[in-house]
Amino acid sequence: MKVSARRAGSDDIANLESLYRSLEQEMIALHAMWPLADGLDEPVSQSLAAALDDSSTIVLIGEIDGYPFGFLLARVERLLAQADGELVGAIRLIYVDQEAREVALGEEMRDMALQILRSRGITKFDAHVLPGHRLAKNFFEAGGFAARSIIMYHDDDRE
Repeated sequence: MKVSARRAGSDDIANLESLYRSLEQEMIALHAMWPLADGLDEPVSQSLAAALDDSSTIVLIGEIDGYPFGFLLARVERLLAQADGELVGAIRLIYVDQEAREVALGEEMRDMALQILRSRGITKFDAHVLPGHRLAKNFFEAGGFAARSIIMYHDDDRE
């Protein structure tokens, strides 16, 4: 079994959208607000195409024996003005199909994204994880990440 990661291209959009929809279902089960605040703008295929065209965004496909089982979307973001123009590499989305977990596909994509970002001179990294998603939190902590912020949420319409 060969586990690998590669940069996604425009011919991967259908696979990326399918993987994204699986991620979306998993995240909705954790928090109904996810597709409204943390996912991609609809139509997702256009958002993915725009991400592929954006030089500050990295989109990777994770494969097992050449078949796509996961994806990662990271982008370069600017810190506040007092950070003197310093940039942070933010892993915004990462997903591996349930049947392909436990074979280091997520690690392959995460490590490749960090390598690409480091090659651009970036030394600070964020990873977005929902509260209660213990597996994702553990995954990033195993890669050297630590929590620095939690976003609290309240919805008057849901009282």
